[in-house]
Amino acid sequence: MTVDTPYAPVRRADDADQQAVLDVLTEAFMNDPVVCWLFPEAGQRGRLQAHYYRPLLTHPAVEAYLAGRREGASVWLTLAAGQTPYEEHSDAPETNQETIFGENGARLLALGQALAPRHPDREPHLYLPCMGVISGRQGAGLGSAMLRHRLERADADGLAAYLEASSPGSRALYQRHGFEDLGEPVRVADSPLLWPMWRPPHR
Repeated sequence: MTVDTPYAPVRRADDADQQAVLDVLTEAFMNDPVVCWLFPEAGQRGRLQAHYYRPLLTHPAVEAYLAGRREGASVWLTLAAGQTPYEEHSDAPETNQETIFGENGARLLALGQALAPRHPDREPHLYLPCMGVISGRQGAGLGSAMLRHRLERADADGLAAYLEASSPGSRALYQRHGFEDLGEPVRVADSPLLWPMWRPPHR
């Protein structure tokens, strides 16, 4: 289904769009502060990012979306109360990290361990593990279109939403769409800050 917005069309991605979603996210986060910390070797960053994002697209609770002309992508998980993002998914990024990510796996594991206790699980909610727009289209409203598209339905369903913002710019975007900081930001060793954020359903 394609939904027209004031900024760009947003549509649900299907299995045939999986590579497009991966490509958009990989390009969008190539210079993201947290991704650069996780994968410091620029020549390996794109390949490792794809390995990280790919399991999300086969998660049983996933909804992936593309915006514009495959210029933006978002991945949402609908989680039940008490459910963690990867508990039902044996191919999660935490699995075989050392084999897949080499020395980068230790940073991934440490970050995951720091974020896990911050993820609220007392009620059903949407989780947005990643949303990105390719570099040439950032600031054009695609991120807002994707947020508005999914959050309007979440509001109608009475569903809250959670995410971790990985840069001051993305944090500001999410704040404009009703997200608020959920406690103090998270930092692991010399990593950049991540901001856990929560948005209750809007009536």
